[in-house]
Amino acid sequence: MKNKTKGLIHTIMMHKYIMKFILRILIFVLVLLLYIFRKEWIWDFMNRPITHSISPLQVLWFVFMCIMISHLFPGKIRSMALLKSKEEEYIPVPGYSEFELLKYVQDQNRKAWKMMLVWMSGNAVVGLLYLANVLHEEELLLLTVFYFLSDYICILVFCPFQHFIMKNKCCVNCRCYDWGHFMMFTPMLFIQNFFSWSLFFTSVVVLIHWEILYSAHPERFWEGSNKRLQCANCTDKTCQMKKGLEALLKPQNKGKGLPHN
Repeated sequence: MKNKTKGLIHTIMMHKYIMKFILRILIFVLVLLLYIFRKEWIWDFMNRPITHSISPLQVLWFVFMCIMISHLFPGKIRSMALLKSKEEEYIPVPGYSEFELLKYVQDQNRKAWKMMLVWMSGNAVVGLLYLANVLHEEELLLLTVFYFLSDYICILVFCPFQHFIMKNKCCVNCRCYDWGHFMMFTPMLFIQNFFSWSLFFTSVVVLIHWEILYSAHPERFWEGSNKRLQCANCTDKTCQMKKGLEALLKPQNKGKGLPHN
């Protein structure tokens, strides 16, 4: 019965990830269509006083804010990648090496700073283009929604930061998992109004909250000291979709379909 329940949890979590991914694709497509056919509506939203009537894009702003607040106060039905920061989800590995934990933390911190440098350098170019009037509020909002979609592309399909910089085996073990909102709302920093800055600075709060927990309790973030993060105990299984896609795209597997277990 226990194994059946565990399998059901895996299925539910994967369905939840996939449904959220589909929702993000739809949001991006809708904003893209709005950008193409009703670009002035985006400009109106980005420059509209908060006291005016509610627009669909203000609803989108509200959704973004609720998502970030939920990361500050996560409930139990959340991903293992997020819940690993909580004390009640920590199951210590008996006799784990504190020296190995220290080495792991130092290595991950170096890689995290490299990742932050790459991200901020790339978005500095976006900021300069905005200041030079090459990009405008509409393009920055579209870029933000693209980042919003890319967050789940990284989780379910392919993550360049994982592959090229962090080298972590999966999102559950990712040291920078809750940096996502800061990264997706980076373009909002350049727009000086309530909607954009409220999103960006709330994302900074989420980032700082994560970093404080990581600094105070690094043992919760490493599979060598936290049993919850080991593959045998994983209930997210996001890596399965990535592995399936990798197997499908391998030259020797083209035209053969996925290998059977």
